Amino acid sequence: MRASSLSFCSQFEGRKYCEHDFQMLFAPCCGECGEFIIGRVIKAMNNNWHPECFRCELCDVALADLGFVKNAGRHLCRPCHNREKAKGLGKYICQKCHLIIDEQPLMFRNDSYHPDHFNCTHCGKELTAEARELKGELYCLPCHDKMGIPICGACRRPIEGRVVNALGKQWHVEHFVCAKCEKPFLGHRHYEKKGLAYCETHYNQLFGDVCYNCSHVIEGDVVSALNKAWCVNCFSCSTCNIKLTLKNKFVEFDMKPVCKKCYEKFPLELKKRLKKLSELASKKAHPKALDLNSA
Repeated sequence: MRASSLSFCSQFEGRKYCEHDFQMLFAPCCGECGEFIIGRVIKAMNNNWHPECFRCELCDVALADLGFVKNAGRHLCRPCHNREKAKGLGKYICQKCHLIIDEQPLMFRNDSYHPDHFNCTHCGKELTAEARELKGELYCLPCHDKMGIPICGACRRPIEGRVVNALGKQWHVEHFVCAKCEKPFLGHRHYEKKGLAYCETHYNQLFGDVCYNCSHVIEGDVVSALNKAWCVNCFSCSTCNIKLTLKNKFVEFDMKPVCKKCYEKFPLELKKRLKKLSELASKKAHPKALDLNSA
């Protein structure tokens, strides 16, 4: 039993110690886990560390074989140090070489790079910040333009899906927005003024009435009927196209005016439904509408 225990003894300066006493007297403690360090010791930041315990304080990568940089009292790997330094300078870090980008960065999949760390997929030329991405590949601007891919007028990136053609440019659907409220039109009607697009609400607020029929700004007299604005020439029966005035008798059908003559030709069941709607409608909202009780 005595001989067996000696195999775990350590010798230091001619004296033998059991494992526990040797660790208590001579083995350094790890600055991270607090355990004794037997074997390789990393000495850094005025402390001792197990190799596996000495890690970057931001990304947790092991630093024993990578080296480290002191940053505000922290031990960081070089990429994290560069990112922290760039953040303080308001600059980008290249995701390939991990160094600060002093010029305009090349953005690829929301990451920043030195432009000269990429080459055009088609011609092989060194790329600049004007490079374009298409289906996961990068192209120089001339090669990309030759491919006939439309560029969004807002984000200046290729449009691979649905394209909106407006204002003499092409747009991603989600990037074609009202110049006032910045909400996407998403296929709804827009109104143009001085090279900008507006939704109907803000166009009316800023520039005046828009004709419900032709969608143009009403420059002359305005016909206000059915809670809408109309050009004088556009206010007509939606069935026979005869021009109407506010002196004419008309009814509302599908949010458009219908003259009395066309109304008389409607099926009896339809006229009954319209009569009920008319009885529920406010007289103030339709001051010139035809009294269906007399029709």
